[in-house]
Amino acid sequence: MAKAQQKKVKHVPMRTCVACRESKAKRELLRVVRTPDGHVVLDAGGKKAGRGAYLCARLSCWETALKRKRLESELETTISAEDRAALDAFIATLPPDEPAPTEKVAGKATATRQKAENAQ
Repeated sequence: MAKAQQKKVKHVPMRTCVACRESKAKRELLRVVRTPDGHVVLDAGGKKAGRGAYLCARLSCWETALKRKRLESELETTISAEDRAALDAFIATLPPDEPAPTEKVAGKATATRQKAENAQ
């Protein structure tokens, strides 16, 4: 009897957003890199040489990372005015964050579920 071959599960590299600290697949995050010449740039391909940091593609994460200087801390450098302007131009293209679901909606769903369970 032949043993069934199992499909190999592809390894997905994980990275952590420096702002919200959520761990996600590397391809879902955006990489910012400090190049060897000291500039801080967005690395769209994820292959540029230099020290890198990852951020979610959410406006709130980018604002937090820059306001609290988490990006500068991770990259171990200060961001120059011209590099900051380039990052600000990119941030302007990000869509605003979607609001989180309110407790009323979650509470209503739970109450409805409990009523349905009690009726049975």
